Amino acid sequence: MRVFLAVLRPLGVIGMAMSLSHLVPIMVSLIYDDGTLRVFCISMLFNLTVTLITFLATRNLKYDLKPRDGMLLVVLAWSGGAAFATLPLLLLIPGLSFTDAYFEAISGLTASGGTVLSGLDSLAPSLNIWRALLVWIGGMGVIVLAMAILPLLGVGGRQMFKAETPGPMKDQKLTPRIAETAKGLWMVYVLISLACLLAYRYAGMSWLDAWIHMFTTMGLGGFSSHDASFAHWNSPAIEAVAIVFMLIACINFGTHFLAFRARSPTPYIRDPEMRMCMIVIIASCIGIAAYLMAMGVYPDFWTALRHASFNVVSVASTTGYSSTDYNLWPVFAPMWMLFLCSFATCSGSTGGGIKMIRAQLLYIQIYREFIKLLHPNAVSPAKLDGQVVENKVIFSILAFLFIYIASLVSITLVLLASGLDAVTAFSAATACINNTGPGLNLVGPATTFAVLTDFQTWVCSFAMLLGRLELFTLLILFTPAFWRY
Repeated sequence: MRVFLAVLRPLGVIGMAMSLSHLVPIMVSLIYDDGTLRVFCISMLFNLTVTLITFLATRNLKYDLKPRDGMLLVVLAWSGGAAFATLPLLLLIPGLSFTDAYFEAISGLTASGGTVLSGLDSLAPSLNIWRALLVWIGGMGVIVLAMAILPLLGVGGRQMFKAETPGPMKDQKLTPRIAETAKGLWMVYVLISLACLLAYRYAGMSWLDAWIHMFTTMGLGGFSSHDASFAHWNSPAIEAVAIVFMLIACINFGTHFLAFRARSPTPYIRDPEMRMCMIVIIASCIGIAAYLMAMGVYPDFWTALRHASFNVVSVASTTGYSSTDYNLWPVFAPMWMLFLCSFATCSGSTGGGIKMIRAQLLYIQIYREFIKLLHPNAVSPAKLDGQVVENKVIFSILAFLFIYIASLVSITLVLLASGLDAVTAFSAATACINNTGPGLNLVGPATTFAVLTDFQTWVCSFAMLLGRLELFTLLILFTPAFWRY
C-alpha cells in the first residue's frame, strides 16, 4: 500500500501539468473556429479536477521516493496519461472505440507514431495538433518535464529520471541538480524545436502543418496531418528539412546541451555514439539507394537517393514518416530499415530501440571474448573512445539484450497466434517495441493499425509502452520481488 501512496502526490502534479497541455489545442480551436473548443475545455477541466483531487488528498503524505517508487510512478504516468488523453479523441471522432483511442494516445506519448486513424486531412486542426503535441511531450519525456516542478514540492526526482531516461549509463549528470538537468534538456529541446518550425515554414509548409510536423519530428513520433504523410507535398526541400531535424533529434540531447553550454561543436566531435549513429545511417542511405537503382525501382541514383534517404532516416530514427510506400520496395530494403530502427538512435535522444551505445558495447564485448579465446590470460578491459567501461554496465546490457529479444519474439508469437501473417506480426512487434510507427504488409506506411483486432491492438499498445520505458521499468512491476517489502 505504501508504494501507491508514495506516488500519488507526484502523480497528481504530473497530471496537473499534463492538463495544461490542452491550452494548445484550445488556442488552435479559437484561431480556426473548428468547433472543438467545448470538447477540449471539458477534457482539460476533467483532467485537472481528477489530478487536483489526487494531489490535495495526498498533500500531507511525504515519502522519500525509492527506486521502486520511481518505476511505478513512471509507468502510471505514461499509461494513465494516455488514458486521460483519449477523451478528446473519443468525443470528436464518431465511432472510435476506447481501444483504438488508447492506441492512438499511447502511440503519441511513447513517440511511436503508429496510427489507427484515416482521413487525417479532414480532421479538425486542433485535434491534429493534439495528436502531435502528445508526441512532442512524450519525446523528451513527461517525467523529465515534471522534474523541474517536483523539487519545489519536496519530492525527489532522481529515481524517476533514471527510470525514464533512455540509455545504459543513467547515473551520469550534466548538472549537479536533477532539476537543473531537466530544465537544461528542455531548454535545448524547445530551442531546436523552434528552429525546426521556422525551417518547415520556410521550406513551404503552412504554419499549421509546420507546427504539427515540428512536434512530431522533434519527438520522432511521425504523426502527420495528411494520410499521404510527406508524399502530400512531394517537395525535396521539405524532405531535406525533415531529414536534418530527424538526425538532430536522434542525437543524445545531453550532447546538444553540452554543445550549447560550451558554444562549441567539440561535444559532438567527442561523442563516439553520435559518430557511429551518423556513419551507419548515412551509409545505409547510400547503400539502399544503390540497391533500389540496381533493382530498377528508380531510374537514376539521385532519385533513388532522395527517396532512400528520407525513408531510411525516418525509420532508422524511429520517426515513421514516409514519402512513398516503401512496403512495395524489394523486401531487403524495408527489412534493413526495420533492422536499423532497433539500434541506430543515440541514448538520451527521443528515439527508440536498444540505442547505438548498447550496440557498440555489445560489439566490444564480442571482441573481448575473441581475445579471451586466443589469449586466456590476457587482460582486455572494455573501452569506448579510450574510456574503460565497467563490467557491471556490460552485464546490464547483456541482460537488456536478452529481455529485448525475448520480448520481441514473445510479442511476435502472440500476434501470430492471434491470426496475423508472419511479416505483419514481426514488423508490427518490431515497430512497436522500437517506437517506430508503421511496419510492413498490413501495417505498412500506406495503411494503418486499424486492420488489427482489439486484442492485437492492445498487444501493440503494451509493446509501445514496453519499448518506451526500456523494458526493465515496466517488466519489473510483474515480479513478486517488486511488491515485497
